[in-house]
Amino acid sequence: MHFQTYPFEKLANLLEPITPNPDLEPLTLTIGEPQFETPHFIQETLCDNSPLLNKYPKSAGEKVLKDAQINFVKTRFGITLNSQQIIPTFGTREVLFNFPQFALFDKESPVMAFPNPFYQIYEGAAIASRAQIIHLNLTKENGFKAPIEPEVLKRCDLVIINYPNNPTASSATLTELKTWAQAALDYDFILLNDECYSEIYMEKSDPSLLEASIAIGNDDFKNIMVVNSISKRSSAPGLRSGFIAGDAKLLKAYMQYRTYVGAASPLPLQYAAAAAWNDEAHVAQNREKYAKNFALARKILGVDIPTSTFYIWLEVDDDIDVTKKLYHEKNLKVLPGSYLSRGEFKTKHIRIALVENEERTKEALLRIKELLDGK
Repeated sequence: MHFQTYPFEKLANLLEPITPNPDLEPLTLTIGEPQFETPHFIQETLCDNSPLLNKYPKSAGEKVLKDAQINFVKTRFGITLNSQQIIPTFGTREVLFNFPQFALFDKESPVMAFPNPFYQIYEGAAIASRAQIIHLNLTKENGFKAPIEPEVLKRCDLVIINYPNNPTASSATLTELKTWAQAALDYDFILLNDECYSEIYMEKSDPSLLEASIAIGNDDFKNIMVVNSISKRSSAPGLRSGFIAGDAKLLKAYMQYRTYVGAASPLPLQYAAAAAWNDEAHVAQNREKYAKNFALARKILGVDIPTSTFYIWLEVDDDIDVTKKLYHEKNLKVLPGSYLSRGEFKTKHIRIALVENEERTKEALLRIKELLDGK
């Protein structure tokens, strides 16, 4: 089993021989990790439940957490899930890696498709599943939307899409998601939407694939799955709280598989996560912070503000060269877009994660502006 080097390791290797400008404070806009403090009520709930560390957590998740996640889906998307249609997970990285292995295990020659560029866990899951990979190329010409091509989808057993998208920050309309949901039925493949950035939006919220499934009459979510997480919405990636929801028939078998995986979240974390899932006020406050950062990006770099996520997918002449120069001349780290893509498809973009406070974000954006202007 051979996995590609992870993007951040590639970046470390690229920058290792380079001496950054010592006159400037180091700034890092590479990883999608919110740099804001986790709200105190979440921290307090964690502390209050620390005595529960003497108990094993259930593989299926505690009722308090599952109920909170069901409440989130109801509040946010207007969908009432039953307890068989959702499973709490240890974040979404683990489920995005092991669900494809479960889903594709019995396929003789599995085929898995996902966007390109992409979150590298998708690729790792395909490799671990022995799956043939089909890349759905996201280009400026197609609006960074995964193309829906019947001849391709007929071959697929599992398709992962990612709206709102990392790294391009593109979003899908309900109509577009309905087309995807219908394709999953027409060509009989499992469709999973990674919705981890759904709560970081500027003005109008993004729809869920679950909404699209109901809109086409697929109320039981046949072949339909979504994952979501509190890492971004609550500035709490360390809580490792996510869920997978959708097709109850698939989830029943997947839950049995998960009892062997051993990815249950410790009880204090589950109670703290439940508090986070049940509260929307702190999420709205976080969105205000990101909105200010994007306003700075528009003013300083002249870029269009995406509707969702906290990324700027900035087109440059040479992403590797710009990344190296930003580090050497401006003591600033960004991520080359080519580290997130494969095959003949090449992208000339850098990914900028606007996860810092307003002051540090402004300083970082000004450094990028200076470099691009040749200053």
